Amino acid sequence: MLTLRLSWLLLCCLPALALAQTLEATPNGGLQALLDSATDGDIIRLAPGEYRGNFVIRHGISLTTDTPGSAVINAGGQDHALLLLGSNIRIENLKIINWGHDLTAQNAGIYSDKQAGDIIIRHNSLSGDGFGIWLQKGRQLKVLDNRIRGNPELRSADRGNGIQLSTVQDVEVAGNDISQTRDGIYIISSQHNIIRNNTMHDLRYGVHYMYSHSNKVMDNFAYDIRAGYALMSSRLLTVTGNRSLNSEDYGFLMNFITSSTISHNRIKHVWTKAEHKALGREGKGLFVYNSGYNTISYNSIDTAEIGIHLTAGSEHTQVYGNSFSNNPVQVKYVSNREQEWSKDGQGNFWSNYLGWDLNRDGKGDTPFEPNDGIDKLVWQYPEAKVLLDSPAILILRWIQRQFPLLKPAGIKDSFPLMQAPNPISAPTRVEALTAGHN
Repeated sequence: MLTLRLSWLLLCCLPALALAQTLEATPNGGLQALLDSATDGDIIRLAPGEYRGNFVIRHGISLTTDTPGSAVINAGGQDHALLLLGSNIRIENLKIINWGHDLTAQNAGIYSDKQAGDIIIRHNSLSGDGFGIWLQKGRQLKVLDNRIRGNPELRSADRGNGIQLSTVQDVEVAGNDISQTRDGIYIISSQHNIIRNNTMHDLRYGVHYMYSHSNKVMDNFAYDIRAGYALMSSRLLTVTGNRSLNSEDYGFLMNFITSSTISHNRIKHVWTKAEHKALGREGKGLFVYNSGYNTISYNSIDTAEIGIHLTAGSEHTQVYGNSFSNNPVQVKYVSNREQEWSKDGQGNFWSNYLGWDLNRDGKGDTPFEPNDGIDKLVWQYPEAKVLLDSPAILILRWIQRQFPLLKPAGIKDSFPLMQAPNPISAPTRVEALTAGHN
């Protein structure tokens, strides 16, 4: 009986398998007609050359070429280059250029806004004014190893994002190289997605999260950027193994982030350019705004104007095992409640800690308290910075040390580390990419 059932299933599948075929397309051969006549499972192989037009894919087919980049889809400066209206679609090895620039119409190189599934977009090169890849409402999608370039002649606000994910689930975005768009990867109202091993540069934000939960951001690299990772209005994020280098405003920006883990990330050189300097605008390694119940651990923050800035009710956060090095201001903490920044007897490394370790247990014998009342005075009245080295300010600092009751509530690390923890190494691919950016 079982044999009969298996035989019947095989017979049912054979007609579909037999009908699937490989179709050859040429630049002058009517590609849209071929796409319309194809059936699910077909492979359409593009011969080298330029294919001009705005093409619609309605069936579960593969669109590819033998030599990567030899087949060029030119959208003529309008609409979408490829509009996907079905599931089980593969787009591989193509060069896609010159789609529309209308951001309101969501013009994109590759666009899908259907409840589609099992779409793979891999090894393509995209260059245009609008959005690179726009995926909406789909599930089980993969965007792998693509190269996406925006138009640097446009203002950042007038460009589309490199990869836009909206109300999607179970999506993997990995190995992409994105630059000169507005944001590298923008995710909104999406769950259970993985963003990993992407390289992003010359953008506003590398990875930008909005209203999403239960996502992973792993082993990405953002450099020469305004903010490496902008995490906003989201929860249950796991952000680990990422790197931010040469950002102007933020290494990591956390705005209304809850129940998330930010760990083993490396942030280096966050400094506002001289021509962009303004009162209150300093480069911040970690900026934590209205975010609580998170874990920030084993991150390295090196050479930022402000190592970490917490404000607007960012409390109930565990901060331990981090390394704060070479930051002129290690901590800017705007709150009236004292917080302990250690866990189970492990604090953080502070390059300006002046205490001793007489019992040689790797921890300072006295707590580290990075801020005092003078710091808070300067935060409230930035013009007072010119007085920081004056005898009056030095006397006030001495009085606070002698009379701790006068010291306002702030950050206290009871177990400061004498040496920076060894961070978990990033993947070999990222190390190779960053070799020239140390």
